[in-house]
Amino acid sequence: MFAMADHAESCVLAFDVGGSHVAAAICYAADFRLGPVFSAPHSAASSSSAFLDLLHELGMKAGSGSGEMMGAMLAVPGPFDLQAGVSLMQHKLPYLYKVDLRRGLAERFGFELAQVRFLNDADAYLLGEIGAGAARGFRRVVGLTLGTGIGSAFAIDGHLATTGAGVPPGGEIWNLPYEGGIVEDFISSRAIVGNYERRTGKKKEVVDLAAAAPSDHAAQQAFSEFGRHLGVVIGTRLADFHAEVVVLGGGISRAANLFLPAVEAQIGDLSVELRVSELKDKAALVGCGVAAFRMGNGPLDPGKSTLVKNAAL
Repeated sequence: MFAMADHAESCVLAFDVGGSHVAAAICYAADFRLGPVFSAPHSAASSSSAFLDLLHELGMKAGSGSGEMMGAMLAVPGPFDLQAGVSLMQHKLPYLYKVDLRRGLAERFGFELAQVRFLNDADAYLLGEIGAGAARGFRRVVGLTLGTGIGSAFAIDGHLATTGAGVPPGGEIWNLPYEGGIVEDFISSRAIVGNYERRTGKKKEVVDLAAAAPSDHAAQQAFSEFGRHLGVVIGTRLADFHAEVVVLGGGISRAANLFLPAVEAQIGDLSVELRVSELKDKAALVGCGVAAFRMGNGPLDPGKSTLVKNAAL
């Protein structure tokens, strides 16, 4: 249980639950700044109890000496029942399936149940960039996370949007029809890896292809083709939302110099600015703070619907 500091700055304990690691940090109310970030792989956790113990350990490290703690906010991948605090994932972290994470964390930290809340990770990423990153000052914003798959989030005036003009169902674009398949078939790490393998007969991971690209023409072409598809999707599937800025995050965004020229060539005269995430791996943690402090004790923006798949980063 945390000891609350008198007359201290309000803060929230933020968690980012990723595909292989979990990170924790304190996010402060005044400017959404983060305290030290603590992370660890959760591959060793083979049970829900071990996973909750890991989050508790990281949270206690992150929250040591913090100010007035208003609770915990967790950025989580889907499918996840955000209102109930129950994971519905079976393809990853299967030992969390239908586990009441809210109650488990509340008991460990000494919080009331209402002090533990959950947010879709792509939504958290976008809120972080809106609050303290590349999307500050923009009214209509799209966030795309590029990694194993493609995650997406839409916001208007700082609030998440999953319905309305130009917003695809649930705010998701990964499964929209595209060139005989779906968007994620062409905009994902496997798309880059597959493109390179078709050209060379060799299979390499995206991070290795990015490192080799300066001297490997086939790697350059694989990233350029990825950028072409991304540009087409932004210029067609996202055009009706009339975004002022599209922020690109996720692991593949670190190689943005290899595909952004192809993206820009496709969007042509579309009046939208492309920006790469400023917060990078910290975006979702900051987004947890943005959601917590902007909503106060009231309900969060609905964000992603419970049963929608979200691409892993």
